[in-house]
Amino acid sequence: MNEFLEKEEQIVRMLKTVFDPEIPVNIYDLGLIYKIDLADEGNLTIDMTLTAPNCPAVDFIVEDVRMKMEAIEGIKKVDINIVFDPPWDKDMMSEEAKLELGFL
Repeated sequence: MNEFLEKEEQIVRMLKTVFDPEIPVNIYDLGLIYKIDLADEGNLTIDMTLTAPNCPAVDFIVEDVRMKMEAIEGIKKVDINIVFDPPWDKDMMSEEAKLELGFL
């Protein structure tokens, strides 16, 4: 497997360790990650959303994502953009997340 795909897999694995404190499912499976863009020079940009625009845990979640992304070897800079377009809804969750939260 090439180095870029391995790095992307590491990023996804780490994102799956970040949880909204109010929801027992990781942010990746919740469908909150809209874009992962890793540039050749190690600059990572993540577009993510929240389950609600006024989420009280936004600072906690963003800081958790930032710290975990910066811990990945080769990532030099992390930019996290909070976006609300398209608006998040439960159809964006993985099957596992829907099952965990009782939507299936």
